[in-house]
Amino acid sequence: MTDDANDGDPDGTTEIELVVVTMTFDAKPNDADNASLLSVLSKYIVLTRMQDGCRNVDLCSSVTAPGRHLIVQKWDSDDVQRTHFDSDVMVEMARSCQGLLASAPDIDLWAGTSAHDLR
Repeated sequence: MTDDANDGDPDGTTEIELVVVTMTFDAKPNDADNASLLSVLSKYIVLTRMQDGCRNVDLCSSVTAPGRHLIVQKWDSDDVQRTHFDSDVMVEMARSCQGLLASAPDIDLWAGTSAHDLR
């Protein structure tokens, strides 16, 4: 039986390059805006998970900074990540956040470090 992930790579060293994006959102400092923002971001997470090329997307809420929420996304390639950022799902989420945020979201693109990089 062969491992499909290693087909054509007998030593199993094929690296998967993922595109990792984080987005941090700070709600205005009242419970109603925070609840509304969580609703918007939760819907966005569900819809994003259905997008082609989405490996994973998670929503986390800060324990130490109430109203701060972090989205972590992993994409198969730069192309699918860029396509998603131009998609109706992303645009709808951005529009729905209007009036709920204390400041503009912090969006960052990350390079993953693999075990192969640490040799």
